[in-house]
Amino acid sequence: MKDTVTHTPDLQSWVGRTQTTTGYLSAQVAAMAHATLSDDATPAPVAGDVMPALWHWYAFPPTEPMSDLGHDGHPQRGLRGDKQGFLPPVPFERRMWAGGKLTFHAPLRVGEPIERTSTISQITEKSGSAGGMVFVAVDHVLSGAQGVAVRERHDIVYLPIPESYSPPAKKAADMHNVAALREVEASPPLLFRYSAITFNGHKIHYDRTYCQEVEKYPGLVVHGPLQAQLMMDMACKLRGSVPSTFKFRGMHPMFDDGVMRVIAADDGSTVSLNTVAEAGHVGMSASATWGDDQ
Repeated sequence: MKDTVTHTPDLQSWVGRTQTTTGYLSAQVAAMAHATLSDDATPAPVAGDVMPALWHWYAFPPTEPMSDLGHDGHPQRGLRGDKQGFLPPVPFERRMWAGGKLTFHAPLRVGEPIERTSTISQITEKSGSAGGMVFVAVDHVLSGAQGVAVRERHDIVYLPIPESYSPPAKKAADMHNVAALREVEASPPLLFRYSAITFNGHKIHYDRTYCQEVEKYPGLVVHGPLQAQLMMDMACKLRGSVPSTFKFRGMHPMFDDGVMRVIAADDGSTVSLNTVAEAGHVGMSASATWGDDQ
């Protein structure tokens, strides 16, 4: 078991920091997202249409100038001269989207202004056999024309970059009682397109040399949000509506090394979902519930 270590004042001083921004999902970006994510012949949503669940992720592209990006392609954290970023100055260089939880209250529409208030709610430092790690939890409240539409907890984990690739233990996927299955080619064009619709400059998704020589990954890393989006799409299609609650958690990095399967099982109260590598292990797990089944 990993022991919690003393929080440093410098990091804890960032808890409670709040940022409010306004964005919107344009019809053009909606068409790009549809072209990247859709597996059927349905038309892309246009201005005024209800946007699919999780597409608010594409409504707030980062706008930091190139001079404010770190060597990994992400906006620099903490203080940058006379500028101050939103996220704390965690000393570890590897960043991963560890997971999240969302509750859905009202629809959002393509083209409508969306207000997002983000708060750093918790910073937890831990240590273990692989070294230190820092978890940063960010709470988002998104509001549209009908009021609060989405409440979201975004969990980020920061780790030191290892001297060699040291993956976590693999969990074999349970392929029994599968209610739905989709196969997606985890290819560089898919990762490029997803980075493009999110304006994500993180090099782990498109720079193979950086992945292998700096962060010691064996290949390009499949975005955590992309995996979550594919699972959400499957849950909505399986039940015919957006769930009340959606939770997801990263289990093992996924790479551009073959077919990624998205699977779902439905026990009547909860839809359980996983992304599965070609080798058979789980990359990300999720659960979706409707109504009072939370």
